[in-house]
Amino acid sequence: MMVTAVIPTLNEAGTIAAVIAELHSNVNCDVIVADSGSRDNTPSIAQSAGARVVSLTEGGYGRACAAGAAAAAPDASVVLFLDGDGADRADLAARLIAPIQAGTHDFVIASRVRGEREPGSMLWHQVLAGRLAGWIISALYGVQYTDMCAFRAIRRDAFARLDMRENTYGWNIEMQMKAARAGLRILELPMPYRRRAGGTSKVAGSLRGSLLAAGRIALTILRVAAG
Repeated sequence: MMVTAVIPTLNEAGTIAAVIAELHSNVNCDVIVADSGSRDNTPSIAQSAGARVVSLTEGGYGRACAAGAAAAAPDASVVLFLDGDGADRADLAARLIAPIQAGTHDFVIASRVRGEREPGSMLWHQVLAGRLAGWIISALYGVQYTDMCAFRAIRRDAFARLDMRENTYGWNIEMQMKAARAGLRILELPMPYRRRAGGTSKVAGSLRGSLLAAGRIALTILRVAAG
């Protein structure tokens, strides 16, 4: 099964080449970097490292993920998503893809909460948010998650059926809710997680970023649940 890896980026010049190299060492895949207007040289570094670059004129985490997925080659049957900051273990991406390739699952998501975390890689409110979201989804659809980790793989045809709408930080929870509601075969795998290798988190790196993301996630949960 052909795999396309989508990496949304914004100012990840210090880490993106290593992430792409880790991916290529572990998985035979087409790498697409969806860049939301980086002010550094992230796009040129990504291209030199062997990725295709999709440049967006509008920002938004979800918008970048969607643009990257839309640019996948026609024969790609699995889409892998991960961040470009080096925290996700790109060298272990095959663990997420294998259950889909084996035909046992449609959607596989990493759990940082259940895996071994490097000290300082997650703040307490990130752990709590993942748990709370998991409890809500369990109550609504009977599927239990422990995390909203960006590191995930999904069958491309299943992804298309989800009709993703969220353009910002509610993207991950929207996918998880819609996958559960659609009855996809879902697997959550404990995965190790590192501190970001460089730069500053757009979410956890500031109080404002954390509050904005939390608000968007809450609105997305309400919207999807009401639909």
